[in-house]
Amino acid sequence: MSQFNYFNDMSKQLNLDGELKNQIKPRWQRKMDNSINNSSMMNNSKLSISYNSSYVSALANMTVNNPNKTPNKQTYAENASKKKTPNDKKSPGRKTPTPNKNRTPTSKCGGDRFIPNRGATNFELGNYLIKQEQQKQQENNNEKNSDNNIQKSPNDKIRAISEALHGVDITKKRILAYQTKAPAPPEDHLNPLKVVYSTKTPMSMKSGSRYIPTIPERILDAPDIINDYYLNLLDWSSDNIVTVALGQSVYLWNAGTGNIEILFENQGSDHTCSLSWIEEGRTLAVGNSNGAVELWDCVNMKRLRVMNGHSARVGSLSWNSWLISSGSRDGNIIHHDVRQRDHQVGTSNGHSQEICGLKWSLDKKFLASGGNDNIVNVWAAEGTSGTSSTPLHVLNEHQAAVRALAWSPWQSNVLATGGGTADRCIKYWNINNGSCTKTIDTMSQVCSILFSKNYKEIISAHGYANNQLTVWKYPSMVKQVDLTGHTQRVLQLAMSPDGSNVMSAGADETLRLWKCFAEDLTVKTKKSAAKDKTSFLTKQSIR
Repeated sequence: MSQFNYFNDMSKQLNLDGELKNQIKPRWQRKMDNSINNSSMMNNSKLSISYNSSYVSALANMTVNNPNKTPNKQTYAENASKKKTPNDKKSPGRKTPTPNKNRTPTSKCGGDRFIPNRGATNFELGNYLIKQEQQKQQENNNEKNSDNNIQKSPNDKIRAISEALHGVDITKKRILAYQTKAPAPPEDHLNPLKVVYSTKTPMSMKSGSRYIPTIPERILDAPDIINDYYLNLLDWSSDNIVTVALGQSVYLWNAGTGNIEILFENQGSDHTCSLSWIEEGRTLAVGNSNGAVELWDCVNMKRLRVMNGHSARVGSLSWNSWLISSGSRDGNIIHHDVRQRDHQVGTSNGHSQEICGLKWSLDKKFLASGGNDNIVNVWAAEGTSGTSSTPLHVLNEHQAAVRALAWSPWQSNVLATGGGTADRCIKYWNINNGSCTKTIDTMSQVCSILFSKNYKEIISAHGYANNQLTVWKYPSMVKQVDLTGHTQRVLQLAMSPDGSNVMSAGADETLRLWKCFAEDLTVKTKKSAAKDKTSFLTKQSIR
């Protein structure tokens, strides 16, 4: 009763301090009134009286200390267990929850996601599964405790299963296996996957400041390609047309559209031994196994003329404007002027065995020839007769046949040569004095060499054992990356007109397109921006 009297006294004090009559009662006072009304309706038991007195005492204490603050549940519990005097100035306050920005708002449906949905729970199925598991455990225990039932070993189980399968030994059988082979396709079936395209996002390997794709952009089928180290059966024209000799036929592949056409087909036992596009136009020079050089118009698909002169097959060709030079197994080089009726204008004799490599320099001042006699001859251009009758330099440091020849596009006096299986070296030569400036052992047969037009790099094709293409930094000859994929030696390389792609012909009867010298777009953009800025400044200075 003393608590109630104290509470009434405090209420009078609050009214004397100027409480408005029409003011809405605060929530704590409304709750107090409700609790008092409810307590009067309840039985006068000790539990009810003690509870209500504690509740009112808590409210009274909070009102005295902080009349503007709403009591919370924690305050009720503390005051119910501990008495406080009216002189206590400190009262428990409500803790303000710290806002959590990452917390997602509660859905309208409410509920806790960690509490299972009882409406969707199948209790009958759960009970059944539990009973089944208990029954299995009980049966297993009975088998173990029984003297008549002995647990079988793994071999006994396998034997029992084999007997159930009519004597089949399951240890020697696959779970998934075809009992019969797939039927063979009909004879007139054409394989739609003859041209296989690789992924558009190939793997790359970082080479210095750029990335080189290590997977070919395209793979073309090249059946019946002749696996002969001394022949040159691939070339790429300035009009983006690739020609390749397969068996007795010569094919044209448009690298832009993908169209394939047959230029011609040899008759009898004759076959094509060398191919070379004219520098500008659609004229193709073809060296045959009978020693003749043919000119073909690839626009109209017709032969223009036949130029004889060799006594053996023509394995190498090289153009110098209107002059076509041919190297043969007879060891001679014949220069043909395609404008004249009497086409043979000169002959160079400097090899004792077959000539397998022939290349005019970019400035048309020198002709390099490589032969099976391990010799590289450098011939100086001379008027209308092609070259001089005697070589300018005889380079004899290779230990095997020299077929790979390439002239540097940055230094007209630099020649790169590659040797066969017994040599395996790439050598750089200074044509001004005929000296070897650098030698690198590639550890495999060198079949072809090309200089890049976009980077200071070269690419070489190799044979056993890796049958790879290798990109080298020039002139340091630091290996950048190996391009693998051919399963047999790479016979020859050809470069696209823009210098970004390289086509490789392999003895595995495939042609592979490598995008190894594509220009970096960021570098190209910077160069074009610098060029535009320079031109703008020049215009301003002129004005």
